Amino acid sequence: MKVDVLLGLQWGDEGKGKIVDVLAPRYQVVARFQGGPNAGHTLEFDGIKHVLHQIPSGIFRSDIQNIIGNGVVLDPIVFKREIENLAKYNLDLVSNLFVSKKASLILPTHALLDAAYERSKGDSKIGSTLRGIGPTYQDKIARLGLRVGDVVSPNFKAKYDKLVDAHKVILDFYSFDHSAVLAQSEENFFAAIEFMKQFTLVDSEYVVNDALTSGKTVLAEGAQGSLLDIDFGSYPFVTSSTTMAAGACTGLGIAPSQVGEVFGIFKAYCTRVGSGPFPTELLEETGEKMRKEGREFGATTGRPRRCGWLDLPALKYAIMINGVTQLIMMKVDVLTIFDNIRVCTHYRLEDGTVTDQLPYDLCDGVVEPIYKDFDGWQQSLDGIRDFEDIPAPLLAYVKFLEDELNLPITFISTGPDREALISREASAIAG
Repeated sequence: MKVDVLLGLQWGDEGKGKIVDVLAPRYQVVARFQGGPNAGHTLEFDGIKHVLHQIPSGIFRSDIQNIIGNGVVLDPIVFKREIENLAKYNLDLVSNLFVSKKASLILPTHALLDAAYERSKGDSKIGSTLRGIGPTYQDKIARLGLRVGDVVSPNFKAKYDKLVDAHKVILDFYSFDHSAVLAQSEENFFAAIEFMKQFTLVDSEYVVNDALTSGKTVLAEGAQGSLLDIDFGSYPFVTSSTTMAAGACTGLGIAPSQVGEVFGIFKAYCTRVGSGPFPTELLEETGEKMRKEGREFGATTGRPRRCGWLDLPALKYAIMINGVTQLIMMKVDVLTIFDNIRVCTHYRLEDGTVTDQLPYDLCDGVVEPIYKDFDGWQQSLDGIRDFEDIPAPLLAYVKFLEDELNLPITFISTGPDREALISREASAIAG
């Protein structure tokens, strides 16, 4: 067996949670491989909206083993809150949720450092979610951090105090007051640590590979989006982890040869939260209409998302880097309100060069999108489940994208509910 990987191809918020939930019945294991509580995966079914931040999106399926992998940075306080919020659904979480001992712990001071660093940047701030993600990954790379497996160590408190003392020196340097906030946060942190000990802490790399050896099906769930990758995203306006398919290898301990299908998820348009380049951003009425129709507000922070037309150079780049094998297009229903739909096919750079490649200096240079226009479908997609039944203008839009991207679009999402989905076999490419 091989591990199938599901990830976002834009700047996050593509709708990964819904698709994991939809695909979950095909798998026996669902594993998160990177990110932390800066991710918000939204699932909606039976008229109820669920937002998960660190727990894999297969958790609502009782026969699935869910794993928080070593590549994740875990906030125990958020973890405890998530578990408590799920209690009313009578899920057997203790039996179905496993946490890697090698996952890094987010300490209360990590969030304070995040705020201090962001404040120091002034107008050049990254747009961090202020959840402590970056500082936690910093400590991991600097070989200073604490990991989940440390919580059962008899000298855990001493390790914690040593790292927090180092953080306080940095906070003092930035003149960032921490004493009042830290006292309450630490009380909640250690209560959450004790709470977390009731779950099974595992060497997740063995669990995942043993599952493969025994013939089980495994889905690796990514967070954020490819254009936020620490290496290949719009640096420095990126997250702190590897959001690409390669991150599934390092974040779960699987060999590259073990990767099977790579499901790439993208919206029929683009959104972005926080700072950073966004070539197709719509700063006028059209963008606002798109935001309202799509309810484009961050699942984690509630911040309004920046909106724009679909960007093919960026999408092609993400497909190339990830080795995507199947595409899933989300939120097509949002575009129903427009009589004209645009797709950016190329960029015009400052020197007049026209390209369909993502330039290195995307953050600094002037990039003018070149658009192709399409007729809108302007009719409800409710109840449509088969590709044969979709409106002709939408079919033309899909066919154009498949030809440009040289990949099949196997699912089209037409609403937030898990049932609002048009699907077909991966081999049945339109035309």
